[in-house]
Amino acid sequence: MPDNRPIGVFDSGLGGLTVLKAVMEQLPSENTVYFGDSGRTPYGSKSPETVAKYAGQIVRFLQSQDVKMIVIACNTVSACASDLVREMAGVPVVEVISPGSATAVAQSQNRRIGVIGTKNTVASEVYIRAIQSLAAPDTRICQQACPMFVSLAEEGWWNTPITRAIAGEYLKDLLACDIDTLLLGCTHYPLLSEAIGAVAGPGVQLINAGHSVAREVYQTLDRNGQLNAKAQLPSHTFYTSDSITQFSQMGSAFLDHQIDNVSRIDIEQY
Repeated sequence: MPDNRPIGVFDSGLGGLTVLKAVMEQLPSENTVYFGDSGRTPYGSKSPETVAKYAGQIVRFLQSQDVKMIVIACNTVSACASDLVREMAGVPVVEVISPGSATAVAQSQNRRIGVIGTKNTVASEVYIRAIQSLAAPDTRICQQACPMFVSLAEEGWWNTPITRAIAGEYLKDLLACDIDTLLLGCTHYPLLSEAIGAVAGPGVQLINAGHSVAREVYQTLDRNGQLNAKAQLPSHTFYTSDSITQFSQMGSAFLDHQIDNVSRIDIEQY
């Protein structure tokens, strides 16, 4: 039966808007609720226990919004707490690691794949396991933690000389591995794709998992008969744990339309 309840999408901050944008493009009739935990970002340097605590609070908030699906638009939560989210959610859950890994394997020609992510994501080796489960045995996977990228994305320093210089330091060992595919293993990183791409060069394809995630969202809802069949304009609601003004300004710039309906919530109460 058609279901007009919203899709819940969450991230540690603004980065998950890269996933939300893809969902809005591929499922233009769907209502959405987005929560960005900018007040507690970054997640990538926090303990797995803290990440799990934050994820549980966000799931409870999204449940209060009567969502029909939860999209974990955060690689760190996907790596550290996706099982917890699935246990709690009571609705279908889509994470970002599996779709992104599948796209990277499909696109790589020389079977040398680079992965960049937060410290927690890289340390978990979740991408190594996901890629190895899909790729040829001789595929080489090189990883690099890029913890400063999240702060640069949140500050709006998406393509500055400083950002490119930092990207150069982070990527030099990966480029020495002769990678032809670079998986952006944090949903903040596509915001920096111009700077990262300039450093990586034209021979390296950047993989943004957002489009792959959106396809999985569509397929899951379609399979469950939960697509929104109503023709009215969809509703997109935004919540943050930090500054409404900053979220509106940065979010509007990335989504290419004005975001007005942002509310600040005390996520700790959940």
